[in-house]
Amino acid sequence: MQRVEKFLKEAGTYYLATVDGDQPRVRPFGTINEFDGKLYIQTGKSKDVSRQIHANPKVEICAFMNGEWLRVACELVEDDRREARQSMLDAYPSLQNMYSADDGNTEVFYLKNATATFSAFTHAPEVEKF
Repeated sequence: MQRVEKFLKEAGTYYLATVDGDQPRVRPFGTINEFDGKLYIQTGKSKDVSRQIHANPKVEICAFMNGEWLRVACELVEDDRREARQSMLDAYPSLQNMYSADDGNTEVFYLKNATATFSAFTHAPEVEKF
């Protein structure tokens, strides 16, 4: 799990794929935070991505950096604890311009049943599960 967090933080931007009915949707994300022994992402409840995750929590994350890419297939589980939201906001102070732990909009999800695959054209894929 730490290798996944490190890769995503160093990459800076990763792409989150969801499903909207029968249409795939992909968008850039930048938040990844370890809290309470799990990896979390953050979004706003008012966004389409939130609605898509709640309808179908199976997602995939993809990032590319220095000739290597990471794909993480997982389920996202909402954690509605204030402490989880605040931990994300503490890790990303710039989010505090748009979000707060008590605004009714901020939500965080942890990655569950994750399969992370590190790949490159120069080595065989390496798979980690958490």
